[in-house]
Amino acid sequence: MSDRVRPAGVDSARAWSVAAAAALSTAVVFGVAYSFGAFFDAMSASFGTSSAATALVFSVTVSASFLLGLVTGRWVDRVGPRRVLLAGSASLVAGLLATAAAPSILVGYVTYGAGVGFAVACGYVPMVSTVGAWFRRRRAAALGVAVSGIGIGTLIGSPLAAASIEATSWRRTYVVFALGGGAALAVAALVAAPGPDAEPPERPRSLRTLFALPGFSRLYLASLLVTFGLFVPFVFLASDARSRGVDEVAAATLVGLIGGASVVGRLGLGALADRWGLLRLFRWSFAVMAFAHLVWLGAGGAYPLLVAYTVVLGVGYGGFIALSPAVVADLFGLEGLGGTLGSLYTSAAAGSLLGPPVAGLLRDGLGMSAAVAFAVTASAAAALVVRPLGRSPTAGGGAVAAR
Repeated sequence: MSDRVRPAGVDSARAWSVAAAAALSTAVVFGVAYSFGAFFDAMSASFGTSSAATALVFSVTVSASFLLGLVTGRWVDRVGPRRVLLAGSASLVAGLLATAAAPSILVGYVTYGAGVGFAVACGYVPMVSTVGAWFRRRRAAALGVAVSGIGIGTLIGSPLAAASIEATSWRRTYVVFALGGGAALAVAALVAAPGPDAEPPERPRSLRTLFALPGFSRLYLASLLVTFGLFVPFVFLASDARSRGVDEVAAATLVGLIGGASVVGRLGLGALADRWGLLRLFRWSFAVMAFAHLVWLGAGGAYPLLVAYTVVLGVGYGGFIALSPAVVADLFGLEGLGGTLGSLYTSAAAGSLLGPPVAGLLRDGLGMSAAVAFAVTASAAAALVVRPLGRSPTAGGGAVAAR
């Protein structure tokens, strides 16, 4: 049985309440997942594991969340967002409580990776696709609001986790995150409902079908490449700063600043998309992320430069995340939007799974500069791949080619 209702029209106050629920949902799931850097050293010391082995916890989680987004995206197309969010709430609670009691890193791969990964898959793609179906005229701005929760959650989650770990322990902190996060997702589920423009497909479009569409393969490759570098700072930035003498909370705050700056990118670029061109701003977001990693490469232990890095990266990252759903909707249509987004985000599954462990191996073998250089190279390649997107009818769809 579906929870499909039509309580109000597009671009209405009810529509904005769903966007706010999506912001709450993404704030919770990404606030938990992206605070992992604050837990990194404590978990590594507790389990006696290397940088690469500990980073794999984060990689498995984020990769699982994007892979499972294919499932939850198609699921929300069929049944609506409410029960999907409730399932995510239960998964977050169970996964974090089990991780808090994990006796080894191997158990953590399963409990954190599956529990938090599935929660992110329920709280992100389904809610973003739901918001897209509630708006027409203000779709890009509304999607910016929806995904601004990612930045807000990152801004709050990492420093909060660091302070709690310092005051108690990493295990007790996960218990608190489990109870608070699960309750917040349940609240978001009460507000969520399918939009008037939701178009469930007769059958989900396969990856093979999507790759046959003009522009999808280019968008997929660009997303894959950029995520190789994107998740490196979420795992290693705080640890790198601490190794250079920055105190615990200040180091964790750097990751939070990425989230804070990304809110500006999500809201600002989302609002400007209709005026300056959706695809133009989307392409620039990739270039900004590549430039930001160069700043990190040259920053050394200079805290002001590290802060500058987080701000620049956050703006580019925020634009990439905020504009991606609107780009997909414009290029490939609203029909089965949840499934299409889920299919696209399997690219991020591969990037997030491989990126941090590769960076960890480089860090252990050659030093942190090699790991950051890896992020620079991957992001620069992504910026080059995405440049032609939408510049002609064959590159990205005639409807938005001139934008």
